[in-house]
Amino acid sequence: MTLFVHELRRGWRALAIWAASICGMMLICLMMFPEMKAQMSGLTDMFARMGAFTAAFGMDKISFASPLGFYGIECGNILGLGGAMYAALLGAAALGGEEAGHTAEFLLTHPVRRGRVAAEKLLAVLAQVLILNLLALLTGYLGFLAVGEAVSAADFLRMHAAWLAMQLELACLGFGLSPFLRGGLGASMGLSLGLYFLSLAANISEKAAFLRWISPFSYCEAADVLANGRLDAPLLAVGLAYALIAACIGWQRFARKDVCG
Repeated sequence: MTLFVHELRRGWRALAIWAASICGMMLICLMMFPEMKAQMSGLTDMFARMGAFTAAFGMDKISFASPLGFYGIECGNILGLGGAMYAALLGAAALGGEEAGHTAEFLLTHPVRRGRVAAEKLLAVLAQVLILNLLALLTGYLGFLAVGEAVSAADFLRMHAAWLAMQLELACLGFGLSPFLRGGLGASMGLSLGLYFLSLAANISEKAAFLRWISPFSYCEAADVLANGRLDAPLLAVGLAYALIAACIGWQRFARKDVCG
């Protein structure tokens, strides 16, 4: 697992920066909750009358005034978007960095199977995404303790599990895309943002509801997780299938790379 360890060492600074940024913003949001709690009834009524905006962010399904409702909407957007961009960039850089830096040819001349190189790089990507989410989970837990709010542990863990699954899917999509675009950092970033807006469109219009089967953000919406008390298993299964297919495509492309091409 030499490459796995090497990738973790190489990426720890970026992980630390992203984790500090995301967890810091989440903690700030949680610290604001007690101050805003007294005004929440008015804010909830205001948000409920905002039509498409309310539906887009699921505020018609949960109460913004509840601790988990506030956490799911505010902190969920921070971890959801921030984690999605980090995961997509990380996945794209795993193989794409070798392509863009023209080091893939050098790496592939070493006595190590290409499939193992790709597999260890993918495992390192998934491990870093997992570490980020564990830190975010710990931040949320400590934040609730700090503000003195008791929340349902099951709902709290379900939301974080959904956000983790979404980020793992985007990491695999970036991984699968990168060998074809010599890095694909911009394409992976655009893909993650595009899928996010597809999810918003699916929430706003019933005619666009089919987009929920395309966007991984659909199964990690805090509003749905809290309102239903469970994860959307069909959407989650489809998303994980997309992740597996993308990972296999990236692995196969890298394993068959022509060192002269």
